[in-house]
Amino acid sequence: MVYAVTGRGGDSWKDLCKTSSEGFIECAAGNRPAAPDLAGDLLEGGRYDSASDAGKVLVVNFWGSWCAPCRAEIDDLEKTYEATKAKGVDFLGINIRDSRDAALAFHNQLVAYPSVFDPSSKLALGFEIPPNSIPATVIVDRAGDIAYVIRRGVTQEQLQPIVERVAAEAS
Repeated sequence: MVYAVTGRGGDSWKDLCKTSSEGFIECAAGNRPAAPDLAGDLLEGGRYDSASDAGKVLVVNFWGSWCAPCRAEIDDLEKTYEATKAKGVDFLGINIRDSRDAALAFHNQLVAYPSVFDPSSKLALGFEIPPNSIPATVIVDRAGDIAYVIRRGVTQEQLQPIVERVAAEAS
């Protein structure tokens, strides 16, 4: 397997962003760090490269089949995906610290959007998401910058308005 995490460089979201009243990390437009470029093997076969999502909002969810909060949030992620995909929003799962068989069983049963297999958590670390802090969801704006980081399980009620707000921004 080959993983690639590259980016435009610059500051960390930890340095540029603030925590909202909901406990979500918000990065103000014009003061957002660049998201790392992502590339890796998809669970379903084939490759993913974030260049294919250029100009779209990308919701990246880090998950594991063994993670109870990940299992609890999956219906809400799916509903948000279905509700926002027509607005130029793509979703990508990144499966970490898992076996391919367990990840595929979970993914094929519950997830409609693609997921990259990242058992070593290299892609998560590229986003500064430690493997012990999943589930985590990162929302990347149309310019390829990190708009939000959510380091806990999330509901559709919480996620969808944020994704729609980012999707409505001028790029």
